[in-house]
Amino acid sequence: MSSTRTPAQSRPGWLSGGLDIPRLLLEGRAFIALIVITVVFSILSPNYLSVNNLLTMSAHVAVFAILAVGMLMVILNGGIDLSVGSTVGLAGVIAGFLMQGVPVPALGVTLYPPVWVAVLVAVGVGALVGWINGTLVSRFGVAPFVATLGTLYVVRGAALLITGGLTYSNLRGNPALGNTGFDAVGFNRILGVPTGVLVMIVIAGIGSLVLARTAFGRWLYASGGNERAAELSGIPVKKVKVSIYVISGVCAAIAGVIIASELTSANPTTGNSFELTAIAAVVIGGAALSGGRGNIRGVLLGAFVIGFLSDGLVIIGVSEYWQMVFKGAVIVVAVMLNRLEYRSTKVKEVKGAAAPPTKEKMPGDSVNEPVS
Repeated sequence: MSSTRTPAQSRPGWLSGGLDIPRLLLEGRAFIALIVITVVFSILSPNYLSVNNLLTMSAHVAVFAILAVGMLMVILNGGIDLSVGSTVGLAGVIAGFLMQGVPVPALGVTLYPPVWVAVLVAVGVGALVGWINGTLVSRFGVAPFVATLGTLYVVRGAALLITGGLTYSNLRGNPALGNTGFDAVGFNRILGVPTGVLVMIVIAGIGSLVLARTAFGRWLYASGGNERAAELSGIPVKKVKVSIYVISGVCAAIAGVIIASELTSANPTTGNSFELTAIAAVVIGGAALSGGRGNIRGVLLGAFVIGFLSDGLVIIGVSEYWQMVFKGAVIVVAVMLNRLEYRSTKVKEVKGAAAPPTKEKMPGDSVNEPVS
């Protein structure tokens, strides 16, 4: 008996009307938005697309992208970290405090640690803040929003106490004391590329490998999608939860050190509201706030969208108040598009699961089969 399949049914989906243009546009919205922003501002300002300006804007984006990578890890797990902005400020203050010299009254001397020690200690403090957040959430069952909101105030207060509300300035160091080179951490350029951008690339590369190629990445997606099912499957959910908050704290500390290095000063109020920008980058990049969906590529695109939009508005002279309005509007639209994308994905998954498998009928499969 000949097959009942038509030529149209035999063609690949993209030839038989399977190419879903609206869905492709929806999934690539962050990239499209970045292209539109670049084109519009390059028309409004002839210097916008200059190499020097692009590198400068990329250096600004790098800080938020590093923060957003850590935030993505937390959001993939279904959590939130509101303390990253305060951690940025504290990390800079710790580095600045060490660069200024650590007095030891018992010995009557002042110690001036080298730059690499100051950086490691600052990053270690960020990891400690993340560990505290993770412990509160995983071991004591405190809601992530509440736990990290409390840590936000504690960490910011600690930074203010250390400095007395003042700013550590002139952190270039002294050659005679062997603590020079701090400004190179964020201000230096390698082959013309700002150090911060290179750090962003390294962190993003490591994050991509962890999420795509390691058991930890699979555990993270699984626990974010369905924590109870992941726990029953033998995944160490609590350890994963603590680890992702530590990663977030480390990323925030690295961003804080880069900012302090670029400015060669450490202000305890640095990083104010940075947590909101990091969350915005993650959301614009297509991650679901409910957890289990998102990737590093999307986060980088989201960070560049925010950074290029902000710098573009500054270049053409738009008021800072209007900049806040535009950023807020972008975030709201991104959340709405995310909801639309995941709703359509869920509908397709449900339809695919509900549809019974089909097969070609053969003679004798049914009593009603016509005899040829």
